[in-house]
Parts: sequence; C-alpha cells; structure tokens
Amino acid sequence: MKDLYENPLNTRYSSKEMSHIFSDDFKFTLWRKLWIALAESEMELGLNITKEQINEMKKYVSDINYDVAAAREKEVRHDVMAHVYAYGEQAKSAKPIIHLGATSCFVTDNAEVIVIDNALRLVQKKLVAVMDKLASFAEKYKGLPILGYTHLQPAQLTTLGKRACLWLQDLLLDYESMSDILRKVRLRGVKGTTGTQASFLDLFGDGNKVDELEKKVVSKMGYKEAYPVTGQTYPRKFDYNVLSVLSQIAQSAYKFANDLRILQSFKELEEPFEKSQIGSSAMAYKRNPMRSERICSLARYVISLPMNEAITAGTQWLERTLDDSANKRITIAQAFLAVDGILNIYNNVADGLVVYEKVIEKHIMAELPFMATENIIMECVKHGGDRQELHEHIRVNSMESGKRVKSGLDNDLIERLKKDELFASVKDELDNMLVPSAYIGRAKEQVERFLSDYIQPILNEHSKDLDFKAELKV
Repeated sequence: MKDLYENPLNTRYSSKEMSHIFSDDFKFTLWRKLWIALAESEMELGLNITKEQINEMKKYVSDINYDVAAAREKEVRHDVMAHVYAYGEQAKSAKPIIHLGATSCFVTDNAEVIVIDNALRLVQKKLVAVMDKLASFAEKYKGLPILGYTHLQPAQLTTLGKRACLWLQDLLLDYESMSDILRKVRLRGVKGTTGTQASFLDLFGDGNKVDELEKKVVSKMGYKEAYPVTGQTYPRKFDYNVLSVLSQIAQSAYKFANDLRILQSFKELEEPFEKSQIGSSAMAYKRNPMRSERICSLARYVISLPMNEAITAGTQWLERTLDDSANKRITIAQAFLAVDGILNIYNNVADGLVVYEKVIEKHIMAELPFMATENIIMECVKHGGDRQELHEHIRVNSMESGKRVKSGLDNDLIERLKKDELFASVKDELDNMLVPSAYIGRAKEQVERFLSDYIQPILNEHSKDLDFKAELKV
C-alpha cells in the first residue's frame, strides 16, 4: 500500500524525459555546474582559486549528497545554503570559494531558465512530430469531400484534408510563438544580490572584469547572453510568456480533440482503439474517445495557468519578493508535464486516425441536394428561368423534403424537382449535379499549397525529430 501522494502527471501522463528535466537530479546538477562555471571564471580572471579546487568540484558534480543537504536545510531553512554546505562537505578544498560573490538566485534562476529551455525544446520536438503526422493525414485526404459545419450545422462541403490543415495551422502558430521564445532565452547571469553586481565589483575592483565574468559564465553554460538588467531575479514576465505558449498548444490540442470527439460521435472518424481496450465498464459495445477526452482534460488545466504567472509577474515588489518561489516550483513544472502528456497523446492519436469514408459519403448525400440548389437555380436561369420563381419552388420543395429527412427517410428533393415543370429544362442534368467533388471549391489546392509553403520547411528543419512514437503509460 502506498501512503504518499504520487503526482499523476508523472505516474500517468508525462514522459520520463520531461519528468527528468524537472527532477531534483537535473536541477541540483545544474546548480553545481553553475558553481563550477562561476569559480572557474573567477579563477581565469585572477582571483585566488586553484585548478585543484575546480577539479575537486567537478569530481562531485552529479554525486549529490542529498541526505547532508536535507539535514542542513532542516537546520538553516535555506535550500541554497544547504546545498552549498553539502557540496563543500564533498569538495572540501573548494569549500571556501563555492558560491563566491553570488546570491541564491545565481543558481536558482539561472538553473530555472536552463530547465525551461530544455523543456521547451522537448515540447517543440513533440509538437513538430504531431505536425508531421497531421501533414501526412492532410495529404492523404486532401481531396476527400466531407460535410463542413458552421454552428455545428451542415454547411458547404470541405475536404477532410482541409479540415486537418485547420488543426495543423493552429500548431503552426504555436510553433512560431515557441520559436520566438527559444530565440530569446537569456540567463539571469552574474548580477549579485539586487542586480547591481556590487559583490563582484568588490571582488575584482574592475567593472570590465565583472562584465567579462558574466560573459564567461554564460558561455560556459552554453548560452550567448544574459538579461542586460535584473533585480534579484530574471524577469518573471518570461515565465508568463512561456506558460502562454504552453496554453496556446493546449488550446490547439483541445480544439483538435473536441472536433475528433464530435466526428467520432458522427462515426466519420475515430481515434485508435486497441484490441483489448474497454470503452465502458457497463456498456461493452462502446468505443469512447478516451484519449481525446484526456487531451481535453489536461488542456483545460494548462489553459488556466498563465493567469497564475501573470499575477506573479505583477507582484514582484521592487527588486523581488519570495512569494513567487513555492508557486513557481508547482506551476511551471506541472504546466510542462501536462503539455508533455497532451502531446504524447496527440502524437498517438494523430498516428492512428481511422476514417470511415462510406459514412462520410452517406452524410454528404443526405445534405447535398440542399447544397446543390444554388447551382440548380443558376442552370435554370441560363435556360431562361425566373430566379425568384425558381427560388420559391425550391424553398417549398426543400421544406417538404426536410420534413421527410427528419422522419428518417431519404432526401427526395431531386426527385421532387424532376417532377416540377419549372425545372424541366435541367431535368436530365440534376443527377450530375450531385457529385460531391464539385462542391469543395479550392480545398484540395489550399491543402497542397499550405503543406508545401508553410509546413514542409519546418519538417525539413526538424527531420531528425519526425520518427517520434508516443508510448502511452495508460
């Protein structure tokens, strides 16, 4: 029996890769790498730090003595100082120079940015993999007519591939937003307690060396720049922007999954359903869209989170206040874990969509006579008919045929018009007007152009990520 709460985002939904990015091992190893980068840079700029001290720090970079840190934190109530102490207990020769000149946010904030950057790149990989699967689906069904819907009522025909492009365009917008954030990732840098770099100026007595110190540390951690100015923390607006992008992805996935749930109800499309899968505990025949429902459930949670970070960004008093700390530990990690779960499911569903073309055709033919009426009127006018008179006859016949359809019978509008003398001039052409492909406009061409001009360049850029296959835990 398990007596501790286990976060379902880890146990049921997110991948091992994303869970690792938000693990203690990843975070505290980053802390130690940051302390090494700081000490090594300080040594290179002339401070009395030895190569032996640096080497001893490197020896224990991932061998974290959590028990010592936990005991110390219980005593001093400060997580960073507890880990400084624990690190010093291992790298004893380096103990006097670990964290030299730094404030806690040197490790916490720089590490958080690196964690977020890694998480964003994993999300981007999975996002592009979904785009690839939807692009293949759109290409395959680019010319397959399907009923369009406005207000969830039958409207002009579109194609299944064109509808997939609507889902895909949402992801394209998300990809563009994410790419913009990734281009602008900056570390907090080496700024000192309130961002003035006073402690480092005291250490070096030379502002140019302080500037060089920050450049060195940032470079050693694999980045190009730091924020030009900060208080004690990096700008919390960054967190809001990140969660806004995650919310956008969740919105797109929500739209796709809701559409699929509707189409599965129509029996036109279906998410993958495994041989031994149970749809309902009571109704054995059911094939519930549980994966799409799970996407919607997780997406709803993610969509709600940006407001939390907006409040955090707006309530950073002066140079900083600590009421962001506990909040950030929860919201950022859980947003990424949830989006990771969403994209795992989205990849799985998009890779196994089932299409029932005969059902789609049946639904089209039940509505197509109504949609063909404008074309019928125009053909009759070409033969000398009166548009207003024709319109009235079609209106009356459509109402009668509509009653018949709602009674469960076939749509007999075309047969009615064949018997109406007003339509005698086009009687022999009426059946030819019920070809679905004649009513899809430029949908097929739009799919081809969208895929070639907008999607394929992205897929080419990320070709190494396109073989991603999602393994669902449950």
